[in-house]
Amino acid sequence: MAHSHWPTCMISKAMTTGHTGDWAQIPSGRFLMGSDSGQDDERPVHEVLVDAFECAVFPVTQTRYARFLAATGHDTPREWPTEITVADLPVTGVSWLDAEAYCQWRTSEGDPMRLPTEAEWEYAARGGLAGARYPWGNEIPVWVPASGRGALPGPWPVTLGEPNGFGLIGIGANIHEWCADWYAADYYAHSPVCNPTGPPTGRRRASRGGAWRHAITVSRCAQRSRIDPSFRYTDYGFRVVRSKQ
Repeated sequence: MAHSHWPTCMISKAMTTGHTGDWAQIPSGRFLMGSDSGQDDERPVHEVLVDAFECAVFPVTQTRYARFLAATGHDTPREWPTEITVADLPVTGVSWLDAEAYCQWRTSEGDPMRLPTEAEWEYAARGGLAGARYPWGNEIPVWVPASGRGALPGPWPVTLGEPNGFGLIGIGANIHEWCADWYAADYYAHSPVCNPTGPPTGRRRASRGGAWRHAITVSRCAQRSRIDPSFRYTDYGFRVVRSKQ
């Protein structure tokens, strides 16, 4: 339930959490974004208020991305399969520009969606667990391949694992997920409280989550990363969100 002392930016009504089909209902709420024990760009820890939105339960898969490629003729991702796509593997090797183009195509087809802001991503990843290191608590879950330690030969299926408190599968692990924001290391020092969207300009776009090819495949909820929006790395994919009307 929304609190009367929240700022007026909290215009969306809180909803019951959980998911139906492809979408998880993320309620409006407030949380402490960042970490005092992480990297410098995770400080200062600051309160953020986020409106309700819908978040995809899974990252975008190869099969769904293939439909976008067939419909638009968009350039294929890095190391794209030449014969068959796998329905339950995440699309990888996509740039921020590719992910944005996918969202624009889906929106033009009548299904409005977009990339999450960093604030929305971290809030959704925390799943209502205040201060937890990971989306499922303070320890890496036993279902994470190789206990989350040691690079793997490739991404695992998006359906693997248990949901976090908001019903999201795999968030924080497996692949880096693009966010909408431009990245700035000092953004938290002057970030607005209500629905922050990142700095107006920049050189790199923000991303979140772990990656299958890293020595540690699961990232903390507060951990930030960033690369050039045109780069296509084989451990980069994306998850989409929808604004509540």
